[in-house]
Amino acid sequence: MIKPVVTEKATKLTEKLNRYTFSVSPEANKYQIKDLVEKLYGVKVVSVNTSIVRGKNKSRWTKSGLLRGKISAWKKAFVTVGEGQTIDFYSNI
Repeated sequence: MIKPVVTEKATKLTEKLNRYTFSVSPEANKYQIKDLVEKLYGVKVVSVNTSIVRGKNKSRWTKSGLLRGKISAWKKAFVTVGEGQTIDFYSNI
């Protein structure tokens, strides 16, 4: 599973460093991420950096009292593509 992360911070990384951000499966390693991005988007991947984003604790008040839960942890991949290459996330909408 791979999904692009489109936030202000990720967009700035793309504009400055030609680096794209993806949400990937926690079991995926850097080699699998590199192969998948190259197949899906047809670009040459220079490097892949990953980080684990910890899950947040969430709570809300309801009629029956306080409900507590947790959002699952996920893995974020920063993919740097070759000079002059771009990935268009909005082409298949």
